[in-house]
Amino acid sequence: MSNVKPPFRVAYGRDESQFIELWRPPSKIAGAAIFIHGGFWRAAHDFSHATPFCAALAARGFATANLEYRRVTQPGGGWPGTFEDVLEGVDLACGHFGFAPVVIGHSAGGHLALRLAVEPVPLRAVVALAPVADLRLAYQLNLSNGAVAEFLGGSPETVPDRYDEACPSIKSAAVRRVVVHGSDDDTVPISISRAFLEAAKNDPEPPPLVEIPGAGHMDLIDPESPACAKVLEIVLDLSGRE
Repeated sequence: MSNVKPPFRVAYGRDESQFIELWRPPSKIAGAAIFIHGGFWRAAHDFSHATPFCAALAARGFATANLEYRRVTQPGGGWPGTFEDVLEGVDLACGHFGFAPVVIGHSAGGHLALRLAVEPVPLRAVVALAPVADLRLAYQLNLSNGAVAEFLGGSPETVPDRYDEACPSIKSAAVRRVVVHGSDDDTVPISISRAFLEAAKNDPEPPPLVEIPGAGHMDLIDPESPACAKVLEIVLDLSGRE
């Protein structure tokens, strides 16, 4: 991907984690994409692991924003600050693109992308990769040793309103969404995506589930993986641009 130009950063806030990194395609623009990284909303995981995936998007012709945000244990991180950052970062990216993007979120970033679809934000589509899409179920399964409780500040019993507000599985959305999950994912089990689809079956545009046999959690954003090639095909199709 040597033909892809180096990215540059643009801040949307004063905190060191409030910025987007913009990638420019080498030639004709096929569409615009915003990537929201995962890591269970924790400060230990930043946007950098998504660099190869964003470079791959740019190589396929996408003007791409890799969105960083404040995370749990950082000042202002957790709910709702993390999501507020995503809203501001997406707004900034859309201003640079000039047209509606496809938003792609992986893992906890998939949760944030699906929750974004509920808001009045001009999006082309949302692609949720192995998303933490049902927060109460994720809490019950104790994903990543209490990550959901850390993010929301408690259990469903102690802060039920936060679970109601933050969870995309109990909110209807009209934005086109596609959920992609690997059958061998042992980080975020595919049962969470299936529960989300069941909850969203009566939405104006019910999302499909693309299940990739044999794929693990990180395969979906690894440009060397066949699973990632499938993800890139889906994004290109959803972009609606030649």
